[in-house]
Amino acid sequence: MSAPTLQPIVIWFGRVGDMILLSALLEILHRRFGRPCLVVGAGEWTAQIYEQHPDVAGVLWVRRYTPFVLDARWWQAVRTLARHRHDPVYVCEGDPRKLARVRRMLRAARIDAAHCIFITDHPESLGQVNVCDQLVSLGRLTPRALNAADYPWPQPPPRGAPMLTVTPAARAAFDRWAAAHSIGDSPLVLLQPGNRRTMRGSKLKLTAADERFWPIERWVELIQRIHARLPGARIVLCGSPREALLLEWIERAAQLPAVTLRGLPIPGLFGLCAAAHSMVSIDTGPAHAAAALGLPLVVLFGRNPPEMTSPRSPTGSPVVCVGGGPKAPRVDLISVDAVYQAWSTLLTAARAAG
Repeated sequence: MSAPTLQPIVIWFGRVGDMILLSALLEILHRRFGRPCLVVGAGEWTAQIYEQHPDVAGVLWVRRYTPFVLDARWWQAVRTLARHRHDPVYVCEGDPRKLARVRRMLRAARIDAAHCIFITDHPESLGQVNVCDQLVSLGRLTPRALNAADYPWPQPPPRGAPMLTVTPAARAAFDRWAAAHSIGDSPLVLLQPGNRRTMRGSKLKLTAADERFWPIERWVELIQRIHARLPGARIVLCGSPREALLLEWIERAAQLPAVTLRGLPIPGLFGLCAAAHSMVSIDTGPAHAAAALGLPLVVLFGRNPPEMTSPRSPTGSPVVCVGGGPKAPRVDLISVDAVYQAWSTLLTAARAAG
């Protein structure tokens, strides 16, 4: 007699890049337990990431900064989790304050600890190098209340990398955007200059303390060199509404045809990545989205070592990391030549694949 199918619950109050990496774990749990996962995250955009994803049955999101007693969505999540108290729960949160909030939610839903796996309770998982590998290792574990033999490791083996889907609505949004900007058949090279620090608060913030800020003049030189190598390409500067001024500075200084794109919702970004030629990005969420959609890209790292947080591709598309770690703990230590040469390898790889 086969074991009953279960619906895994996966909880992480992570940021965009974290939640994209999480999809590697979701595939494993979907295949092990037989039903797509229920994801609990912080922020409405979590639902946008997993819209129509094959490994996700639904998303419960709470407000990131609202006290739980004032957050109606928090109580909605508790009620839903209470109906799943016999399903396996995987908690990927490691931040102590956020973890305390997760534990409060589980207690309110009356979910027994025997049904839960916490990544913080398993140093053997945290001992892996890349965050994606940590999540894959977590997917091998089984809550104490369940028999691990009933839910074996999937065969054929899971992809071990994040994967995103592009909905028909996202593709249609991209088509409208491309038509509005007369893109036609031009290759699109995406540049993501900003990161989480440049978009904190309500204003653009450029400070020397931001170890992931690459100077404007270097983005300008990179644009000019990419244009010389691919003169038929349209270069798209991507960013949030709060990064608009930064993108305008770069576009104005480059004095070349470019498209400044800001305020694009997550589904639109996915549609753009799926249609683009390549991307150059700071180590931030859109880089993980690009890799998970198979877009060749170059990623500029600051203090974080690439071995720990580099994006992963489910298709084997190239991800070239520049800088990072003790040798280059700041992005502004990376030269334009190093980034351009890294981007040039994407063209070489594309020709070899073709």
